[in-house]
Amino acid sequence: MEGHLRYKDKVTVITGGSSGIGKGCATVFVQQGSKVVFCSYDEKEGKEAEKELNDIGPGEALFIFADVTKEDDIKNLINKTVERYAKIDCVINNAGQHPEYRTIDDYTAEEFRKLFEVNVLGYFLVSKYALPYLRKTEGNIINNSSMTAHTAAGWSSMYCATKGAVSAMTRALAIDEAKYNVRVNSFSGGNIDTPLSNQFINSTENPDETGHIFSNISLLGRRGTAEECGMACLYLASDATFSTGIDIHVSGGAELNYACKNVNTKEFWPNSFLKKQ
Repeated sequence: MEGHLRYKDKVTVITGGSSGIGKGCATVFVQQGSKVVFCSYDEKEGKEAEKELNDIGPGEALFIFADVTKEDDIKNLINKTVERYAKIDCVINNAGQHPEYRTIDDYTAEEFRKLFEVNVLGYFLVSKYALPYLRKTEGNIINNSSMTAHTAAGWSSMYCATKGAVSAMTRALAIDEAKYNVRVNSFSGGNIDTPLSNQFINSTENPDETGHIFSNISLLGRRGTAEECGMACLYLASDATFSTGIDIHVSGGAELNYACKNVNTKEFWPNSFLKKQ
């Protein structure tokens, strides 16, 4: 019932909100009455998501095109949000990329630089330009980090570095913004069922085996959903009013228990992880 909506009339900005975890967050927040402004650099996908989200209700959604690495695009995103709704209550920094699994030998400096611009600089820009408005509402920022920021992962050194930066920035920003009663938190997903994850699974030599491995990394024996990430964000935004600088694991317990960690064994890098030839 509308009287029980947990984020009614609150204005939420979500980057990368047209698919995957971002869309899951947008869905949950719209269902809870929020006015969601989300961006994507895919115009067609963004417009389709906008219609779908508005059909869900009872909140509403507005799509604005933006490349999170472009400062002018981020300024426009924030300005358009404030022009439309006169305030910002919550920012979910979500837009990011995960490159192919490769060792450091196979990365170029330019590839790392571009990855950093999306996964870290984008969060910085959105936070920087949204904070003047978040301070007025005593709002909050939620950053999409990753379990790899805590546990790391093979063949992912550059990606892990960017997510480690996100986690560190979250904690440091929480300190700076506490004087304004602005909370800054993050969540770290494990294996989440998203188009990006499925694209990788389907690119491997044995997609069924790879999918099975991804599911069994979790103690719960499955991958998480984008909407479950959205529910974690909703808690941080609406209920966790005495929490700042924290990180919620949305991982199904993937970081727990013993596992095969000997990099020289077949079990560590199964053949299914090989790319299709």
